[in-house]
Amino acid sequence: MSTENLEKVVLITGGSRGIGAACALLAARQGYKVCVNFASNEQAALDVVKDIENIGASAIAVKGDVANEADILHMFAETKSRLGLVTGLINNAGILSKEGRLDTFSAERIARIIAVNVTGSILCAREAVKAMSTKHGGKGGSIVNISSVAATLGGPNVYVDYAATKGAIDTFTKGLALEVATEDIRVNGVRPGIINTDIHASGGRPDRVEELKHLIPMQRGGSALEVAEVVLWLMSDAASYVTGTTVDVSGGR
Repeated sequence: MSTENLEKVVLITGGSRGIGAACALLAARQGYKVCVNFASNEQAALDVVKDIENIGASAIAVKGDVANEADILHMFAETKSRLGLVTGLINNAGILSKEGRLDTFSAERIARIIAVNVTGSILCAREAVKAMSTKHGGKGGSIVNISSVAATLGGPNVYVDYAATKGAIDTFTKGLALEVATEDIRVNGVRPGIINTDIHASGGRPDRVEELKHLIPMQRGGSALEVAEVVLWLMSDAASYVTGTTVDVSGGR
């Protein structure tokens, strides 16, 4: 499927910060109209929208918790109404909790992480398929799921629950790609490694990148833009024969 003559509209969950914000700005520079989804920090999302508008592109900010199906339906409806039919989805929204061992985790913690990282991503992809699939009258598109290198490392002693959700995303990426391969939809994933974003503070270690960079073959953390470049390549016509794959962006880790 070529997007050359297709109006490009991308919905980015968790688009107000970190990797999501970097993807939003890069997508805008590449000709996309952008929906910046946010869960709570409206000002951060509006700042991203302003940055996009300053380069002459179109963007909106839409509040929504991806753990809530009604919020997801609202996000897609708002995007269609204000920007046009979605042709791209970046499933970026994700959470982790304070570092620890599994034997200290509550059921509530685990359920919340699964609801956001797994169920939310699957439901967003469902709505994207409804919009994009030629089976449903759509004109095709691309989905990129943001996983984590934790899926392959397991996250022992820090957040095995988060790592497990990202393993689920890797499996989902492969399965959905095969399911919609004949419907002009490509589905791929990206596994970031240790990236300089504020997600580490959520786990209780804001200095985690500096502390762990010695474990990375390239001896440094990555940037959100370095991840975004790979995400947008996967969404582009340059990757037109790529589907069902997940790319590590981890400095060799």
